[in-house]
Amino acid sequence: MLNTVRIGLFVLLVAVAIPGYTAEAACPPATEKPTPEMVQAAVHNARDHGFLWRITKDGRTSFLYGTIHVATLDWMFPGPRVTQAIRATDTMALELDMLDADIQARMNKGMAALHSTALPEPLMKRIRQQAESECVPYASLANAPPELQIAMLVIMVGRWEGLDVSYAIDIVLAEIGHRAKKNMVSLETPEFQLQMMLMKTPGETMAYVKDSLDELETGRSRSLLKRLSKSWTNADYDEMENFKEWCECLNTVTEREVMRRMIDERSSPLADKIDALHGSGKRVFAAVGSLHMFGPMGLPTLMANRGYQVERIDLKQ
Repeated sequence: MLNTVRIGLFVLLVAVAIPGYTAEAACPPATEKPTPEMVQAAVHNARDHGFLWRITKDGRTSFLYGTIHVATLDWMFPGPRVTQAIRATDTMALELDMLDADIQARMNKGMAALHSTALPEPLMKRIRQQAESECVPYASLANAPPELQIAMLVIMVGRWEGLDVSYAIDIVLAEIGHRAKKNMVSLETPEFQLQMMLMKTPGETMAYVKDSLDELETGRSRSLLKRLSKSWTNADYDEMENFKEWCECLNTVTEREVMRRMIDERSSPLADKIDALHGSGKRVFAAVGSLHMFGPMGLPTLMANRGYQVERIDLKQ
């Protein structure tokens, strides 16, 4: 399930990059643009989802929140306990603040400069067929490197389950933070995230694309997205703690390398940045993808190792 591990990166760009989605009988349902009345109802009925920890050090409290990068309208807005945590902080730290004009410009510039590995025609044909099966015009993907084309297609698979990047929790949190005039911080850079998306050699790229297409064509990517989203919406900490046991994402050398790069290698720098913000006197609400929250390299464990008192907040209904 290599490609599903990567979908947290560049979600706003993906939403912009696939404008030609068509809702036909054989296509995933089209995303419904919420009316003001629908948004008002969603805010009024908002429930807590995801994973939340309180971390305390030097007499100050910050929070860690595990997000999901594709969601439904009903999940978009934080429930009462997550809202309370946001209000108790002065700084919102996201992987990337995609409402920051500089971040958007750098992401677009970085995308335009990416090197693309040429794929053999059989793999290209399979990508085009997968795009067609998702009712995605291949022309909207063609200029991206193969790794990003795959990630875009994985995101589109989520539409069959009602999951859409337009409802990404990270974007909603960014809007909340900006409106509340909080100190907004990007924990990573666009350049770093784009670099992490690409495989290191043409051979690795072709192996990654082939394995990812296998997952897409057999429905495994869709099944994993469904299970991940269910774990997130149910705030099932135990299920996510055992993610590596059921994800089928560590079966090959390439899969283990992708997991190491996408999750483990990023977690320590994320923890360092959060620690620096908290140490400077900030009260931080740090929201990153939920896979960064579990296991020995999860942020709660890493912050405990840095001297924080860490308390899990149960968000189950």
